[in-house]
Amino acid sequence: MANSVAPKSSKPKSRQLTIFPRGGKREGAGRKPKGERAMVPHAKRAKLTEHTPVHVTMRVAPDIQSLRQSEPFAVIQQSFVSAKDRTDFRIVHFSVQTNHLHLIVEAHDARALGCGMRSLGVQMASGLNGIQGRSGQVFRDRYHHEVIQSPRQMRHTYVYVLNNASRHGIRTIGGCDPYSSGDSFDGWVEECCARKGLAIPLEPAPCSAAQSWLATVGWRRHALVHWYEVPGRP
Repeated sequence: MANSVAPKSSKPKSRQLTIFPRGGKREGAGRKPKGERAMVPHAKRAKLTEHTPVHVTMRVAPDIQSLRQSEPFAVIQQSFVSAKDRTDFRIVHFSVQTNHLHLIVEAHDARALGCGMRSLGVQMASGLNGIQGRSGQVFRDRYHHEVIQSPRQMRHTYVYVLNNASRHGIRTIGGCDPYSSGDSFDGWVEECCARKGLAIPLEPAPCSAAQSWLATVGWRRHALVHWYEVPGRP
């Protein structure tokens, strides 16, 4: 008896369907940038430790009044004072510009930096909204930060933060920027007296003393700072 052969099935083979074509996700997918500036990317950053100070930049929404006025500046300053209660995060120096502020901070690690900045942002936003009679978002997108890893970079950061007003065309007469912590900086070549006679309360001091080697000793390898140095220029 001849062996019988089963007929081949005409049922088509199934194939896996994909959401995106091969070669990557569809063009234009993902979270979109907000505001006039593109969102700060989630790029891989240098490792943050208690020995590496951080330069932080925060920008406010377009409808927030200039921060270089007595009321907004007092709110920001009081928020800095409150942050001094933390033991894993400290604000070492700052400068306040019309629509953004620069900070030099020290934190034990990335988690401490995130918690400290989140708490600081909430308090500043509440105060700034209060004096302006508004509600809603105050700071545009998340803050930008740069980990400082060398003495030369640390000196550059001091110049950039404390003399940032001159970068924006704001000239100070006879000293450092009064809307900064320049009066407490001990690395000037000249005596800094910008706050003399200025009616902006400074007690208690808004900043904490730096503890890292880079922020206290290391940067001095590259000379002290002149209050008239313009960041970005030799």
